[in-house]
Amino acid sequence: MGEEFRMTTSVETTLREPGAYNLSRRVIDEMEAAGVWPTPLNFELWLHYLGDPDGALGREIQRLLSEQEPFTEATADMLAAEYLPRGRLTEEIRDAGRVLDRELSSVAEAISRAHKSQSAYGQTLDKAASSIETAGDSASLKSIVGGLTIATRRIQRENETLEKRLDVSTKEVARLREHLEQVRRDAMTDALTNLANRKAFDEHLAAACEQANATNEPMILAVLDVDHFKRFNDTWGHQTGDQVLRYVASVIGRFGALPRIAARYGGEEFAVIFPREDAGHVATALEAIRKEISSRSLRRRSTNDELGAVTISAGFAQHRAGDTASTLLERADTALYASKRAGRNRVTAADVLEQAA
Repeated sequence: MGEEFRMTTSVETTLREPGAYNLSRRVIDEMEAAGVWPTPLNFELWLHYLGDPDGALGREIQRLLSEQEPFTEATADMLAAEYLPRGRLTEEIRDAGRVLDRELSSVAEAISRAHKSQSAYGQTLDKAASSIETAGDSASLKSIVGGLTIATRRIQRENETLEKRLDVSTKEVARLREHLEQVRRDAMTDALTNLANRKAFDEHLAAACEQANATNEPMILAVLDVDHFKRFNDTWGHQTGDQVLRYVASVIGRFGALPRIAARYGGEEFAVIFPREDAGHVATALEAIRKEISSRSLRRRSTNDELGAVTISAGFAQHRAGDTASTLLERADTALYASKRAGRNRVTAADVLEQAA
């Protein structure tokens, strides 16, 4: 999974650079040369293959091509399920569904058997009641009581079996629920940085705006971006770039702990939602993040080469009555770009810009 995540992150970074267009054209040319139809799924697979030919997916596609195996829809589905993160996620959800179906069927069968046993026991009791009324001697009564004893023990065994089955199923469903919760968390977490991903950020921001509109409580959105990251990537390579992103994310994550929400917004851009906080507290937190990140001289992990310091720019905007997620994000982005234009490595408040304008 680690290699898969690195591959995905590297390709996502490449797709946010000018060279993305050349890569996309090359993908089409290579697919046509290999006789592979340019369906959306095939294009995505080939994009990862050519974007990271030494990755697991790249090596597998190279093997298929070298052995001249036909690239069918079934092959594409198999590769997506194995190597694309969302394919693996879908398969995990399917597996969980199959386990749940099996457990529910098993419980339904056990309950059905117990129902039949209870019905048969009721008929036995009715028959015994009638027999007792007509019994003429102690031997007959003894026979009736013996039959009731046997029937009672049978129903007790059936109930014990049902209880055990229900206990096993309850534990299995609890385990399944925990697993699905982990799958849900994985689906909402950026694999490289372990911060919330774009999907989670969008949901949290929409909910935070709704909450702020409903309660009139303060809420602030900050957007942060690594300065000159493309130049850094071009100089040192994507793997070292990923190392820098993890470092920046670790600092942002510490300052963005709950109830704040820190997310990787895309590429080298991050965001933090500050619920129920005023501009002064937010500016202080963002300045602390900026200073800590820029204060450390980084080294390349593989070679110990000196990389120098990394800086970030940030902008933040306070929620206003009626703001939607998109309008708030637009204002925060405007503040971020102002930080970039003013020389980078600084924090800008949208309100200050708007007052000056």
